[in-house]
Amino acid sequence: MKRKDYISWDEYFMGVAHLSAMRSKDDSSQVGACIVNQKNRIVGIGYNGFPIGCADDELPWDKSDNFLDSKYAYVVHAEPNAILNSSVDLEGSRIYVTLYPCNECAKLIIQSGIKEVIYLEHKYPENPIFEASRRLFNLAKIKVRQLENYKLRVIKDE
Repeated sequence: MKRKDYISWDEYFMGVAHLSAMRSKDDSSQVGACIVNQKNRIVGIGYNGFPIGCADDELPWDKSDNFLDSKYAYVVHAEPNAILNSSVDLEGSRIYVTLYPCNECAKLIIQSGIKEVIYLEHKYPENPIFEASRRLFNLAKIKVRQLENYKLRVIKDE
């Protein structure tokens, strides 16, 4: 008899995004992304962090009113890292992200050919950066949906 309590594709791929987020060294926001093609094959994963070759201890991880003293000047988001980590055409694929994409990531998602965004959490829906994302996704006819009832938890030994 076939098991009935197996996880869905959405839970599986969001679980991979969630696990990828655990690689992030950002103390306040760990974000992961998993890109999947039309055959349900993982074709790219990423998490938020500094660019390759930039030492983690030489740049700020904090938020600051001074742009150059803030992580925002230096961190590469999970979505572009997943796109850059892929070596295949992403046309028609979908991306699972643990946090709703910002406007800059939305542009890259659209340009890469990804057609669906599945996100877990949307922390700042009123922020103009995310309103811009919503507008871009609507104009580009990108399907966007929040993954509801996500039960899978990645447990790490404390």
